[in-house]
Amino acid sequence: MASPARVTEIIARLRTRWRRVKHDLRRRLTWSRLYRVTSYTRSALWVVPLLAILAVLVSMPILRVVDAWLEWDMVSLGVDGAKSLYQTVITLTMSFLIFTFGSLLVAIQIAGGQLTPRVIATTLLRDNVVRYSVGLFVFSLIFSVMALDRIEDKVHDLVTFITACLGITNIAVFLFLIDYAARLLRPVSILASVAEGGLRVIAAVYPDPVARDADESSALDRVRDGPHRVVPHTGRSEIVLAVDLETVMREARRTRGVVEFMPHVGDFLATDEPLFVLYGGATDIDDRKLREAVAFGPERTMEQDPLFSFRIMVDIALKALSPAINDPTTGTLAVDQIHRLLRVVGRRRLRGEVLADGLGQARVIYHTPNWEDFIHLSCTEIRHCGANNVQIARRLRAMFDNLLVATPRHRHQAIKDERDRLDEAVKALYPIPADLALASAPDPQGIGGSRRGRDHG
Repeated sequence: MASPARVTEIIARLRTRWRRVKHDLRRRLTWSRLYRVTSYTRSALWVVPLLAILAVLVSMPILRVVDAWLEWDMVSLGVDGAKSLYQTVITLTMSFLIFTFGSLLVAIQIAGGQLTPRVIATTLLRDNVVRYSVGLFVFSLIFSVMALDRIEDKVHDLVTFITACLGITNIAVFLFLIDYAARLLRPVSILASVAEGGLRVIAAVYPDPVARDADESSALDRVRDGPHRVVPHTGRSEIVLAVDLETVMREARRTRGVVEFMPHVGDFLATDEPLFVLYGGATDIDDRKLREAVAFGPERTMEQDPLFSFRIMVDIALKALSPAINDPTTGTLAVDQIHRLLRVVGRRRLRGEVLADGLGQARVIYHTPNWEDFIHLSCTEIRHCGANNVQIARRLRAMFDNLLVATPRHRHQAIKDERDRLDEAVKALYPIPADLALASAPDPQGIGGSRRGRDHG
């Protein structure tokens, strides 16, 4: 038997090792890493099937125990009949899986080639219907294989009944999935899905209702006075995906200083470029804590990037308007969703770069896109590529006219500037007066729609 001194020594060693493990976990499980993992798992197709396999491994032993306890006669099948049922379900689910993955690969190629590659990770791979359908097929396959492997001289009625139910459910889900996938791949469905994601981001980044955007230049000048220190980016050259503003605010409040986050979310940041600028007492903040509050990645995501949804829809419009595809109707559908988002953005307070603490003291400077950024991104490239198409020119003018009614007065100048540029482009592209008059008229359908009071808010 170990002496008390030996026991005390062992306990001390275990505590030391546990402290090291906790320290290592805290060092590794930073906010930025957790964010990247979470963002990846949302677009990873293998996560749900893996969970389905684990669910089979957990549920199968439990079902066998329950079946032996209940002793139900539910299916009235012999051993050969049960084996035939299991083999049939295995064949069905294998066929469904092969067809689903084959179709998904084709869908990814079509979406990337005719729409934009940016919809693959943001829309197709994040669609829960596709993910859970694949998870159901994998669950049924593994469940049937395990049931077949463990059948001996006795049929487990509960397991056999569930297998039969899974086979019927798989057939129904597969038929539904074919119809759903055909509808999902339509441009209007992709655009609507991207727009829904954009609306959620806009509501999160710009929570306050419309107000005249305050000019914060003088406030920024006062904040930036005095001693400061630059925190450079030391990681790989990547895109800024998100920022943990709560951590940044907490550190700034603790040191009674001001922290400025230099890039915008969505910017590409090269190694050694400025990441933060610290003012006043914030110069004492540990650089590692601030760097761990920023998530980087190879591709933009929509979680904190309000412009990315606009970028995706503009790219879809530009691809549709290219000479290789020449699909102005899809371009018009993209303008429909862009118009929808601009109406929402135009009614939000956009300039709020100086974030204050509970006492009203400026603590964090966080740069976000302003109204002109949204307008230029939404209109400039589509106007350059689509003004020569009557449908696009008329749809853009209808959008401008509607936004002039739906947005507050201080947002109108940027809209009028874009409308004037469209007028100049249309005049240069349509030398025939009748065509010029047709292209200059507003039309919410592009061609074929009347105004019907659509420009009243």
